Amino acid sequence: MSFSSKVNFKSNKGLEDVRNLIKTVGVPSITCSPVKSLQNGNWVKLICGASFEDVVDIRNLSLVYALAGVDCIDCAADVSVVNAVNEGIDAAIEILPLRRPWVMISVNDDEDLHFRKAEFDPEDCPLDCSKPCERVCPADAISLEAQNSTTQLPFDTNASGAFKGGVLTERCYGCGRCIPVCPYDKIRVTSYIREAATTSELLKRNDVDAVEIHTTGRQIAPFKELWDGLADSIKYLRLAAVSLPDIGEATVSSMKDMYSVMEPDLCCFNLWQLDGRPMSGDIGRGATRESIAFALRLAAIKDRPHGFLQLAGGTNAHTVDGLKKVGLFQTTSFHRNSRDETLTGTSSSVHAIIGGVAYGGYARKIVGRILSNMQSQHGIASMEDYPDHLLQALREALSIVGTAKSFPISNSS
Repeated sequence: MSFSSKVNFKSNKGLEDVRNLIKTVGVPSITCSPVKSLQNGNWVKLICGASFEDVVDIRNLSLVYALAGVDCIDCAADVSVVNAVNEGIDAAIEILPLRRPWVMISVNDDEDLHFRKAEFDPEDCPLDCSKPCERVCPADAISLEAQNSTTQLPFDTNASGAFKGGVLTERCYGCGRCIPVCPYDKIRVTSYIREAATTSELLKRNDVDAVEIHTTGRQIAPFKELWDGLADSIKYLRLAAVSLPDIGEATVSSMKDMYSVMEPDLCCFNLWQLDGRPMSGDIGRGATRESIAFALRLAAIKDRPHGFLQLAGGTNAHTVDGLKKVGLFQTTSFHRNSRDETLTGTSSSVHAIIGGVAYGGYARKIVGRILSNMQSQHGIASMEDYPDHLLQALREALSIVGTAKSFPISNSS
């Protein structure tokens, strides 16, 4: 899906307010190359969602967060989704010529919470159901409406129709919150695995910079099979990331096994995404504790395999404060790796222990409210066509990106 904007980028007064906000906060002067951000410990990644495929929202989210200075935008390994991300970035650069964030696509080596969709037949739902699934869904991916049609039954009796609607597949990203609240146990999930061959072709595009492999870390065979399937395309990338949960004492040995598989083909930087409490950052303050605890434990292990560390899973507005409290925010240490030195062209070996933070559910939630409001008023639209909404969304995005980038957020309100 391609968007054509109606706005005049250079003369529109509303967009001038957007530019002024970006300049006042200091986004152009504070942002640097994504690699430098990782080394400095203020890398920020937007997670659109490995299964989130609403290209309208993805395009507008990418626009807003590119303007806010993120280093990377992570999305589903789908052609239309990748196109939407890049269209959003292009629109941001037309508004103000900022540094382009990297585009990352996510894949999985086995069944994974991030790669599943909820589904149910709305006609199976009793009409007196209070629809808790609809209320609890953070992605507005469930819509149920009663059909007004009637069915003629024997003896001249009428029965009212059933529900219509159900799960909006492109919006569901697999959080699973609807499953336990269904009073009739009608909701099931369908898991899937992205094909390595299709992903490999996507990685060869000049507008895709990185890949992230989601794994349980418990079995090396499926990881190796996927990596081998992608190996020929790794040379096109700037970053190869692995997202894994905390599996206790086995975590580091699993990381070492995976690194030994990756190392012969690595000609780019590598990163470990520490997935604390998956898809929960929008729930509340405490959701970030697991990711911080995961980071604290790994940071203390000196013989962990090479690669930047980045938090995810439960991350929100309180994550950076949590890192500061445990002494991990932008705390540096000595790391020596000849490949990284070749890639950067420098022999500097001091960089942050924690490279940065990825924000998913929370980042989408704070901007998504404004996207929903805009769409309710104007329908499907490019956000730059409605600068008042864009300005409001940008303020929200800066409030979270700025916690890591140290923007003077007070100036943005």
